[in-house]
Amino acid sequence: MPSKRIIPCLDVKAGRVVKGVRFEGHADMGDPAECAVRYRDEGADEIVIYDITASAERRTIDYGWLSKIARALDIPLAVAGGIRSLEQAIACLEHGADKVSINSPALERPELITEIADVAGSQCVVVGVDSRSVDGEWVTFQYTGAAETIRKTPRRMLDWIVEAQERGAGEIVLNCMDQDGVRRGYDIEQLTAARARLSIPLVASGGAGEPQHFVDVFQKADVSAALAAGIFHSGAVRIPDVKRAVAAAGLEVRL
Repeated sequence: MPSKRIIPCLDVKAGRVVKGVRFEGHADMGDPAECAVRYRDEGADEIVIYDITASAERRTIDYGWLSKIARALDIPLAVAGGIRSLEQAIACLEHGADKVSINSPALERPELITEIADVAGSQCVVVGVDSRSVDGEWVTFQYTGAAETIRKTPRRMLDWIVEAQERGAGEIVLNCMDQDGVRRGYDIEQLTAARARLSIPLVASGGAGEPQHFVDVFQKADVSAALAAGIFHSGAVRIPDVKRAVAAAGLEVRL
């Protein structure tokens, strides 16, 4: 069985790492390159960096900024933010990213998933999905980087993740919006439902507050990886603490 992965997430806005609660009220948490290196040294299995306002601002990632961070890392790096074309995705990979993550642009034009997968391989394509419960069903949202741009879509989350997989996605990151930043644990119900629909890796996002929450989501929802931001940025929980808890629960993890 593959090792469970612990992934720090760096949400970047105006060149700084930020963190909010339920996608609102972002506070400055530091320099992206410094944060990435610190998490690498603590034992992160991967780093994910989201330029959270790029899609809404109709731009893409700064490749020079990406190269600087990639050069400092020797673990996989996934990046997201306004990647709307095959050319932009390839440019991210050429500037040091190992994976590209697409969210709002994929909702706008689902063919983008297949275009990137056909050239770069499915292993390079991550589809991010922002979801919350609306009238009793999980619905996808886009442009979630700022409160004023968040938009509900007509797509049901469970339908969309299956379509993304069929179009060539190699991994799904499910951001459970109602849990984001509240530190009460991952949305086990939603993640379990998503896991049942997929054959590709599923990454849990939103809600981590303590090491036991990682253990719970691995054991109960059988996700491949768990992503967290605020608890790592604040120092409330460190990556080695999480990995020790996961290993103590009898789960495979890279120590």
